[in-house]
Amino acid sequence: MTPISQPSAPPVRLAVFASGGGTNFQALLDAFHASPDSRIRIVLLLASAASIGAVERAERAGVPVEVIAHADSEGILKALRTAHVDWIVLAGYLRLVPPAVLEDFPGRVLNIHPALLPSFGGRGMYGRRVHEAVLDSGVRISGATVHRVDREYDSGAIVAQWPVAVRDDDTPEALAARVLQVEHRLLPAVVERLTTGEGSADPKPHFTPSDAPPELSEIGAGASSASTGATRR
Repeated sequence: MTPISQPSAPPVRLAVFASGGGTNFQALLDAFHASPDSRIRIVLLLASAASIGAVERAERAGVPVEVIAHADSEGILKALRTAHVDWIVLAGYLRLVPPAVLEDFPGRVLNIHPALLPSFGGRGMYGRRVHEAVLDSGVRISGATVHRVDREYDSGAIVAQWPVAVRDDDTPEALAARVLQVEHRLLPAVVERLTTGEGSADPKPHFTPSDAPPELSEIGAGASSASTGATRR
C-alpha cells in the first residue's frame, strides 16, 4: 500500500518592525527569506519612516513595506491582518508597540536588545547609548537579549541571551560591532526555534547557539550571571 503523504505545515508568516538601517532585518532575510525550503516567510516590513535603510533592504528582497510614522494601532493592525501575519519581530524598532497590537498577538512579539537585560534597558536605551552605559558601568560582560514584548520598553520575559566579553580597550563602537555580530546569529536562531515549534516551545532563558564565539568560552557559563557582570579592575 502506498503511504499517504501528510500535508506540509503552512509557513510561519513573519512581520518585522524597524526604525533604522535594518542589519538585523537583513539577518532574518538571509536566514529565512532567501531559502525556498524555509518554514518562515517574511511577509511584511513595517517601517517607522520611508527613508530608513531597512526599507531599501525590503525592496531589494521583494518584501512588502508599510510605512507608519506614528503609533497608529488601527493602521498597524490593518497591515498585519492584510498580510496574515503570525509573529512579529522588532529589529531596531524604537517605538512602543500599541497595546491593541500586543493583545492581537499574545506572546508572539519578540525584540532584540544590544545588552544583557534587565540591565541597560528602558526608554532611551538604544544604539550607542547602550554601549556607552555598559562601558561606563565597568561590567566585564555585555551581550544581546531576545525577549517577549510587553507594554514597557525592554521589560518583557527574557527568551535568550548571548554574552559578549567586554575588553579593557573597548570603545562604544568596538563593543557595538561585536554585539551586533552575535545579534545577527542569535535572533534568527531564536525566531526559528519559537515560531516553528522545533525544540521546546519556549527556549530556556540564556539559550545560546552551539557555535558560540570565543567570547562565550572565555567567560564560561556566563549568561545566567551576566546581567550583573563583575566590574573591570
